Amino acid sequence: MTEKTAALRQAFEEKLNAVGSSEAAEQLRVEFLGKKGHISALMSELKNVPADQKKQAGQTINELKKYAEEKILEKSAQMHQMEEQRRLDAAESYDESLPMQIECGSYHPITLVQRELEEIFLSMGFTIEDYNEIVDDYNCFEALNIPKHHPARDMQDTYYLSTGQLLKTHTSAAQNTIMRKYGAPLRAVFPSRCFRNESTDACHENTFFQMEGIMIDTDISISNLIYFMKTMLSEVFKKDINVRLRPGFFPFVEPGFELDIECLICGGEGCPSCKNSGWLELCPCGMIHPNVLKYGGIDTEKYTGFAFGLGLTRLAMMKYGVKDIRVFNSGNLKSLSQFISQ
Repeated sequence: MTEKTAALRQAFEEKLNAVGSSEAAEQLRVEFLGKKGHISALMSELKNVPADQKKQAGQTINELKKYAEEKILEKSAQMHQMEEQRRLDAAESYDESLPMQIECGSYHPITLVQRELEEIFLSMGFTIEDYNEIVDDYNCFEALNIPKHHPARDMQDTYYLSTGQLLKTHTSAAQNTIMRKYGAPLRAVFPSRCFRNESTDACHENTFFQMEGIMIDTDISISNLIYFMKTMLSEVFKKDINVRLRPGFFPFVEPGFELDIECLICGGEGCPSCKNSGWLELCPCGMIHPNVLKYGGIDTEKYTGFAFGLGLTRLAMMKYGVKDIRVFNSGNLKSLSQFISQ
C-alpha cells in the first residue's frame, strides 16, 4: 500500500506540473479527488490491508489527499490569476481603426402604429391619456351601462383575480375616470392593452391592444364620428380606405356600430385574416349612451358624444401586411426585426 501511495503521489506531481489552465486544474481535481478518482480507489483497497497495517496506511492516504487538495487549490488560483491577466492584456490592446459593429433594435409594430395615431389625434385636438390594466368591476362594466348579470357580459370572457378585480377587457373601462377628470367638453384617446379569455386564430388573440377615443360636446352626431375615423385611416394608410358602417350592439353606446375596413391583405377577396369575408372589424363605435354620460358626471341635456374602440393590433396587421395576429405576441425576432426604428 505504501508503494502504491508513493507512486500515486509521483503521478500526481507530474500531472500537476503540466497543468496550464484552470480547466486543466479542475480535470486534475476530478481525476484524483473525485468520487471515482484515484485516491478514492486507494481508500477502497484498505479493506484488503492487514489489520496491523490499516492505521498507518489510512494516515498515508489521508496525507496524500490533503496534499493534493492544497496543491490543486494553489494551482487553480494561480491559473485563474494568469487567465485574468491575459484578458486584461487583450482588452488594453485594440485596433481603433476597426469598424464598429452596432446592431440597432426596432420598435414593436404596435408601438409604431400607436405613436403615429397619437400624433394624428393630437393634431385634431385630442389629449392622450393612460389607464390601469387591472380594474374593478364598476369601471369595466357597471359604469358602462352593463350591470351585474346583464347578458352583455357573456360577450367578454374575463380574467378575474382573487381580489375581485379583473384584467381590463376593453379600453372603455377608462371612460368614467376620464370623464370625471376633465368634464365636458372633452376630446381624449387612451391606448392600452386588453385581455380576453378566447380562442386564438389568425385574427383573434387573448392579449391585444386598443385605442379608446371619446369626444363630448354640444351637437355631436354620428357624422362627426365618421369624419374623424375616415380622417384617421387616410392619415395612417396614406390613401383613402374603403369602410363600411353596420349596426352593432354595445350597451355603452346608442346607437352602436361596427366600423369595418376592406381587408388590405387580400384586397377584399377573402383570406384567413378577415375570415374570408373581405372585411375586417376594426372599430366598434357609436354615440355614448346617456346613462354612461350621467355616470361620468356629464349633463346629458347639454352634451352628447361619441366613443370608439380602435383595434391597434388589427390596424398594425393591415398597415404592415401581417397575416396572423399571433405574430405580434410571439416574440419572434425574425419577424419583428423587420420594422425599422422610427
